[in-house]
Amino acid sequence: MVSDILNPDLLKSIEGKKHELDSFRPFSAEIVRKLEEQFTVEWTYNSNAIEGNTLSLNETELVINKGLTIGRKSLKEHFEAINHKDGIQYLYDFVKKKKELDEDIILALHKIILKNIDDTEGGHYRTSNVMITGAIHIPPSAIKIQRLMNEFFEWYYENKKKLSVTELAAWVHYKMVYIHPFIDGNGRTARLIMNLILIQNGYPPAVILNVDRQKYYRTLKDADREKYNSFINFIGRSIERSLLIYLNAFKSKNDKKDKYGYISLQEASKLCDYGIEYLSYLARTGKLQAVKIRRNWMTTREALLEYVGKTKNLPRTIRTKNF
Repeated sequence: MVSDILNPDLLKSIEGKKHELDSFRPFSAEIVRKLEEQFTVEWTYNSNAIEGNTLSLNETELVINKGLTIGRKSLKEHFEAINHKDGIQYLYDFVKKKKELDEDIILALHKIILKNIDDTEGGHYRTSNVMITGAIHIPPSAIKIQRLMNEFFEWYYENKKKLSVTELAAWVHYKMVYIHPFIDGNGRTARLIMNLILIQNGYPPAVILNVDRQKYYRTLKDADREKYNSFINFIGRSIERSLLIYLNAFKSKNDKKDKYGYISLQEASKLCDYGIEYLSYLARTGKLQAVKIRRNWMTTREALLEYVGKTKNLPRTIRTKNF
């Protein structure tokens, strides 16, 4: 597996934003608390929604933070939300102990994910063969799971210092879903483990949005065809989004030089010669750094300046006097 399939411009952007985020350390405990609360709700909602859970974002917040029961929603969906929140807390506690990724943490997280849903299978590798609906990949035979997981850990320790954090986290995610070691909960567990890698290395957790569900599955299918770059870059853009959100939280709202204040694409179109539809295209394709909040793309003045720097020879340019 090659280590250069992540777009170099995207990697440079991610690592640059991580470097700037580090400049704010030590972080304000209050801001960190609010960010972790925000990400726990968003992460829980999106990860479960990708797997078919029908709780809305607001309903998820009510279930995990207020302990409320949502009418006409199944008990299983409530447990999925509660369990995922508990899994995130377990993950943060694990990071504080400065322990390394091993089989125990993966099994422990999976047991939490399936608590009160399937306690028999929770925390255990599958003993029967499975199929993934709509996927071209046929998961390995159950008798191969232990060997493949052993090889997974060998690969991880061999490559953890060779790959960028972004690539390492993305590969860990893909390898987990490829092995598909559990009867149920593979996707949620893989996304938790991916974020374990990120958080251990000082990154915020990356949230794969439910609105990007089809793109997410499409890039996974591409990876199954050994076209890994689309999946690795998809994960990279999710990581970049989280970095932007964290930077936006730590930048002073009174700082006139604040580069990370979000602006809508409508606002962005007034600062350049591009229309909203074209800016949306740039955001969707990763050519313009942007984050998706709910269903709307948001960008920054810095991102616009960076984009025009790459396209300065084109006739249509950003009117920098407005910055």
